Amino acid sequence: MHEGKRKSGSRDAKIERLLSRVLDQERANSQVLHSIQNELASLRHKVGKISQSLQEKTVKSLSDAEFQVYSQWSEDGILQYLCSHIDLPSKTFVEFGVESYREANTRWLLVEHDWSGLVIDGSEAYMEALRSEAIYWRHRLTAVASFITRENINELISGAGMEGEIGLLSVDIDGVDYWVWEAITVVNPAIVVAEYNSLFGPERAVTVPYRPDFVRQDAHYSCSYYGASLRALEILGRKKGYSLVGSNSAGNNAFFVRDDLLREPLRKVGAADAYVKRSFREARNEAGELLFPTFEEEAALIADLPLVEISE
Repeated sequence: MHEGKRKSGSRDAKIERLLSRVLDQERANSQVLHSIQNELASLRHKVGKISQSLQEKTVKSLSDAEFQVYSQWSEDGILQYLCSHIDLPSKTFVEFGVESYREANTRWLLVEHDWSGLVIDGSEAYMEALRSEAIYWRHRLTAVASFITRENINELISGAGMEGEIGLLSVDIDGVDYWVWEAITVVNPAIVVAEYNSLFGPERAVTVPYRPDFVRQDAHYSCSYYGASLRALEILGRKKGYSLVGSNSAGNNAFFVRDDLLREPLRKVGAADAYVKRSFREARNEAGELLFPTFEEEAALIADLPLVEISE
């Protein structure tokens, strides 16, 4: 009996030591990861500052202003450029469709230029994780989890304390973006960034039909059927008092400035001139696998699906 107890006790002690070493290793790994993340953030900041300082010397068109710190497609630079040539009513923003907010159009403005704002995403997990990050308590940021529709967007924005004049609105929900932007009345942004679907071409003024439950992945297996054409957004912008001033070189984001704030060197352009045929490929087959099609092949996948024509 005593020998058995000694063996059992020895085995338990070994397990405890092993668990202790595992926990120590996990803590060490966590510290290393945290150190790497801090170093990466510092490097991003330095790159952004250098890019910002060089920007005015190189910009001849809107795409020349591009640089990337936190944005997915170099929108950081374009927004920096636009903000430097506009008398902003306030340094506040509303951005939705942000996922984890690690790649976002407004993060550079928040971190580097002390903006404040509201971000909305349909994932509670993403928003809960964001609220636990240092960026959330270091800056004036509000994160709301909600599936966005044109019926609830004004309530979501005003319910978070955002109303009236703001600096920037960024619309990117990969779906009924046209209809949601059209519905927004509680804020009056100086700048609007809106995603467009270049598969619809430079001439057509079209958008997917409105559905409050629209989900890109469910609308068509290709995931290419979503959003609106650049021409449709240009018409909507004009109706709401905005001038299209260009798009990014990736061919998926358009930039608008409120007419009363537009001045040189910013200039109004038409959709045909601002349009960029995108080069990235994201279409999938019915099994959910990437197809890597040509632009024309991807456009053909959704050519027969219903669209709403937008008139002047």
